[in-house]
Amino acid sequence: MKVLYYDCFCGISGDMNLAALLDLGVPAEYLTQEISKLKLDAEYEIKIEKAAKQGITGIRVDVILKNQSCSEHPADGNHHEHGNINGHHHTHVHHHAHSEVHTHIKKDEHHHRNIKDIENIISSSSLNDKVKKLSMDMFMKIAEAEAKVHGKALHEVHFHEVGAVDSIIDMVGAAICLDYLEVDKILASPVQVGGGFVKCAHGLMPVPAPATVEILKEIPINTGIVPFETTTPTGAAILAANVQKFTPKIDFAIKKIAYGIGHRDLEIPNVLRVYLGETKEYGSPEIEEQYMLETNIDDMNPEFYGYIEEKLFEGGALDVFKTPISMKKGRPGVKLSVLVNKQSEENILDIIFTETTSIGIRKYKVEKIMLNRDFSKIKTQYGEVTIKQSYYKGELIKYKPEYEECRSIAKENNITIDKVYKEIHKKIGELYDK
Repeated sequence: MKVLYYDCFCGISGDMNLAALLDLGVPAEYLTQEISKLKLDAEYEIKIEKAAKQGITGIRVDVILKNQSCSEHPADGNHHEHGNINGHHHTHVHHHAHSEVHTHIKKDEHHHRNIKDIENIISSSSLNDKVKKLSMDMFMKIAEAEAKVHGKALHEVHFHEVGAVDSIIDMVGAAICLDYLEVDKILASPVQVGGGFVKCAHGLMPVPAPATVEILKEIPINTGIVPFETTTPTGAAILAANVQKFTPKIDFAIKKIAYGIGHRDLEIPNVLRVYLGETKEYGSPEIEEQYMLETNIDDMNPEFYGYIEEKLFEGGALDVFKTPISMKKGRPGVKLSVLVNKQSEENILDIIFTETTSIGIRKYKVEKIMLNRDFSKIKTQYGEVTIKQSYYKGELIKYKPEYEECRSIAKENNITIDKVYKEIHKKIGELYDK
């Protein structure tokens, strides 16, 4: 099993994350080529270089913005330093707290994009579906936090921070890199958020900034290692949307170590450290605490269930199922059951209450016992296909091809999905049933 571990001893920001994943092995040319699919090249340049902090070497990333106004005040507590030299407009340095530094080349109008604008940019690009979904998952974390902090509906918020090109590059870039690395599991340490106060558009704010702490709900944090902000909303969203478990325990073999170099000079190294690891030993099944949300419905158009189910999965539901039931006075009904983790619970409650006729939901805690899993690829006459492998007490006992890949192959080759499965199972048998 391939594992990515974020060691956030000095927090995390969008540019430090990009830098660390590049240092881990994602080719810079691949990242810039994929990001160009957003068709925003006229608004930015990416500078990638070797750098060091307190003797630790790694990669540093700067997103250089073109045609941006110096009046921009991002929502994550960033500020601008500017001045005039010999009557000429001086370079604007855009500080993302401790690390996200972006240079404003010249003065022009600023794009105040909202979440729908971001979605349109991403969905209309030629990025693959996984990258699109990962990107929107991260953007939604920030969008929902900003909406809650400012007391507005999601569509009413125009995000200085979310809509800025540097943030788009940071989060879409994160999705591109994570997709390239093809890890099976993403873990992280508790997150250092720093201390003191940070200057933002609304004045001085305590660290962690309101949006940051909203995103990091239910995630273990550490505070006060330095009197500065060390985790930005962008960095927090990257972790909240992608990390499956936060733990200080490293129970895998470390194969590679990489560093994303920040821009502040602190008493501690201003870097993000990431590990790429591997674990081959599978012991007892993994036990994870989750929640079951249930509601009985007898007065809703049955045609709505398919649409609602799609929205629930998009909102983070781990499983959705419907059970026919007989309700009071003999009325036929449906019990809608949704399995969630703590991070997605609020999203799912919002969807159920706004999209269904339910006026009450039952919630109870469950333990989910899962077999250890990893993934491999096999070659078929139709190309490579991902195989999910499941282990019990150290032994491989189950394996199956990924449905979405089989579906795509069937459509592309104009053949039945049954034929695809038969070809794949034939290859699986040759490999596993010797």
